[in-house]
Amino acid sequence: MSGRRVLPPVAEAYRPAETIALPARGWRIAPRHALLAGGLCWLGFVVFAWLVLSGRSLSFDAAGLRFWRTGPDLHPRGPAWLLENVRDFTALGGVLLRNLVAIGAMVALLFMRLRREALLLAGTIIGGWIVDSLLKAAVGRPRPALVSHLAEAGGASFPSGHSFNSAVVYIAIGLGFAAMSPRPSVRRTIVASAVVVSLLVALSRVWLGVHFPSDVAAGWCGGAGWAFLASALLYPTAKTAAEENAAQLEAVTPGELGRPQPRSSHARSR
Repeated sequence: MSGRRVLPPVAEAYRPAETIALPARGWRIAPRHALLAGGLCWLGFVVFAWLVLSGRSLSFDAAGLRFWRTGPDLHPRGPAWLLENVRDFTALGGVLLRNLVAIGAMVALLFMRLRREALLLAGTIIGGWIVDSLLKAAVGRPRPALVSHLAEAGGASFPSGHSFNSAVVYIAIGLGFAAMSPRPSVRRTIVASAVVVSLLVALSRVWLGVHFPSDVAAGWCGGAGWAFLASALLYPTAKTAAEENAAQLEAVTPGELGRPQPRSSHARSR
C-alpha cells in the first residue's frame, strides 16, 4: 500500500487554485455621460461660488452651522462617541488617509493589470489637487467663527479641500474599479458607494464647524465634477501612456498573475 494520501473527490475539488484569474476590462463610463455629469456638478459649483461672492449665502451658512449645535454656547449635539465618529469620517478626507487609500487603489489596479485605469486615477487626483489649490487661492475666504472648531483646520475655507479632494479620490477610485464588472448593478453600487463616502466627509466638515455649508457644497460639486470630467478628458492620455510604458509598469508590478507560479526552491525543500 502506498504511503501517499489520496484525497476524496470533494476535497480534491476544493483544492486552492494555482492561478488567479484577472478581471476582464469591459466597461468605462461613456464620455458623453461623464461630460454631462461633470458639467452639472460644475454648474452647482458656480452657483455656490456666486452665492458666496455676492454675500447671499450668509443666512444659509449660519443656519447650517447652528443645525448641528445646541445650547447657548453652541456645543455639538449628541453623545461624545458621535463626535469621535464624525472625526473618523473627516479623516477619510484628510491628506494622509486619503492619499494612502489612493496609493493602495493605484497599486491594486496595477497588479490587476488595469494600467490604464491606474494612470487615469493618478492623473485625476493630481489634477484635482491643482484645481482645488487654485480655487482656494482665488477666493481666499476665511474660516467660520460662528461656532467653535472641533478639529484642526488651516488655510482658506472656500472650497472645502476635504470635500473637493475626497470627491475626486473616491469617485475616481469607484470609476476605476467599476471597470472590472460586466454587471451594471455592480458598477452602480461601486460608484454610488464612493459618492456616499465623499458626501459623509463633506458633511463632517460642517458638523465640526471648520467649514461653511456653502464651502462643502461647492467643494463636493467641484471635486465630483473634476472626477467625471477627467474620466473623459484624460482617458486618451492615460491609454497612450499605459501602452507606451507597458514594460516599465510590468516591472514595478512583478508576478505572473493569471499563470501558474513556479514553486521556490525553499518551498520544494520543505
